[in-house]
Amino acid sequence: MITTDCKGVTAALWCTLLVSFLMLSGCGFHLQTQTTLSPRMRLIYVETNDTQSDFFQALRRALRLAGAQLATGKDELGVVIIHIERDEMLERIASVSVRNAPREYELTYLLQYSVYSAKNTLIPSEEVSVIRDFSFDERIVLAKERESEILQQTLAQELASVVLQRLVSVR
Repeated sequence: MITTDCKGVTAALWCTLLVSFLMLSGCGFHLQTQTTLSPRMRLIYVETNDTQSDFFQALRRALRLAGAQLATGKDELGVVIIHIERDEMLERIASVSVRNAPREYELTYLLQYSVYSAKNTLIPSEEVSVIRDFSFDERIVLAKERESEILQQTLAQELASVVLQRLVSVR
């Protein structure tokens, strides 16, 4: 007859968890906290010509997660306006094969924006961009097109995070 000592197993489990916790806290690891905007930035209107762009959609999601209320118009009382001056995805060939076929592309997501309220300019016009390279294989064109779309969405999310961090810094 085999018996197991539950107390020994439980104690070993607790010791393992305690050691893991101490190691994680000792290495500087901490969970990323949710970004929160100042009360001044609670009502935001995003002014843009392209409401279907990846950046616009990513920024709206990021603002909502940060606790902002999205205004329906820029004339509302106390609204902060994010004016998107330029929202552009640029693609260029980075390298070609010996047969002069594209092998690598460079995607650049370029954004120019400013932030203001009825009273003053909070962030003067700034330009930010993110750049990524991706390889291209003409034998799997559909997969590479999908990869490019996903990469564009990722770049837009990165830019939305940059803008959100910049908004958090405004007091």
